[in-house]
Amino acid sequence: MADITIQRSREEAVDQKPNQPGCACGEHDEGLPELDVQTIPHAIRHASIFGAIESLVPGGGLILSATHNPVPLLLQLQAKHGELYAAEYLDQGPERWRIEIRRTA
Repeated sequence: MADITIQRSREEAVDQKPNQPGCACGEHDEGLPELDVQTIPHAIRHASIFGAIESLVPGGGLILSATHNPVPLLLQLQAKHGELYAAEYLDQGPERWRIEIRRTA
């Protein structure tokens, strides 16, 4: 866990790492984050997944975890972004599908 530093002002807290990309919280992901899509309400599921995928930096990735094969979502991703993202199945059911998605450019 990172050390906690209390700043005197919001400006100091925000400006503590001006030359590094990302937020100033000091946290970073170990490995690829895994998104269990069953935890997202159905009404906003695809929009939430696309938000996560579209926030990936070039070379970045995540693992989608679902209780069914998300072929429609993968087809939407390809139709919307072409070859910008690559998908590789890590597990193919029958209880859980896990797919690594990486931004290629």
